[in-house]
Amino acid sequence: MKTAKTMFVVFAALLLAAGSLVVGKGEAAEDKVSFYANITAIEPIMEAFSKATGIKGEYTRISTAKFLSTVFTEFEANKLMADVIQAPLPVLEMLKEKGIIATYVSPESAKYPAWANKNGIQLFGIEYVGIIYNKELVKPEDVPKRYQDLADPKWKDRIVMANPASHATTICWLIGLRENVFASDQEWREFLKGLAANRPMFVASFGPTPAPIESGEKQIGISMPKYIVTKAPAPLDWARVQNQPLMGTPRAMGISSKAPHPEAAKKFMDYWLSKDAMTLLANDVGEYVLAPGVFPPIDGMDKAKVIPIRELADDEIARWGEEFKKIFAIR
Repeated sequence: MKTAKTMFVVFAALLLAAGSLVVGKGEAAEDKVSFYANITAIEPIMEAFSKATGIKGEYTRISTAKFLSTVFTEFEANKLMADVIQAPLPVLEMLKEKGIIATYVSPESAKYPAWANKNGIQLFGIEYVGIIYNKELVKPEDVPKRYQDLADPKWKDRIVMANPASHATTICWLIGLRENVFASDQEWREFLKGLAANRPMFVASFGPTPAPIESGEKQIGISMPKYIVTKAPAPLDWARVQNQPLMGTPRAMGISSKAPHPEAAKKFMDYWLSKDAMTLLANDVGEYVLAPGVFPPIDGMDKAKVIPIRELADDEIARWGEEFKKIFAIR
């Protein structure tokens, strides 16, 4: 007959084994989720997700320019810590081709337009770009009514924009103007010539564009209207161009094929795509989202036509970057 001590040891061993099985199923181990993204100012959603689920959200911001190299390097070294990855659609598609993105279709995706789901890559917004300006320094009658107005000599030395030779989204946006706004290639090139003649200040990305407008160093810029929300109470507004769309690169996300926390990753993606999260993203971050009926709290944005621009391949971006470098005389 087994002694009480022996039975206790056996029972304890069984408990430990059961505990190991529970951890193996992922419940105890999946108390956090790692999110790699190029989108900014998303702390409100990360906090809301953690509060709603009890799962800690860890956010790592990676610039678009460094996104592919960072993720590729970590993946090849088997050190990719991301559970969920967010970036412009072309970046996600390249990651998908390399086997880095899994095929997960969230139940929330059914509420989005059919074109917003691409074999597990979910589009949730558009990185919309337009004209923003200092409403204290620019008279209402001087606010551009068309993109063509940026070539008006009155804006000489008053414009700021991301570097069109190196900033991929700006390159895509300029090509978007060519394909969606201007009637001919010649008209588009005349616009570029006039814009270049106005000697814009070039910065590395959209992030630094609002500061010189806010300070009055520059009065107007090619930038993201979302800064009207995130930089408030800065005196910023956006030019409501007439009969012309706001354009931008689709924002996309997917789950890593080697996610350290796959179940937490699904919960995070489901939450991110929910109307509650998309409302936070619009209201607190100023993003233009694809969730039906949700718009950023920017006057007139609910009536704006916002369209996704064509995806450019790497060689197109490189080729146009070189051409813009010459047109804008960038050294």
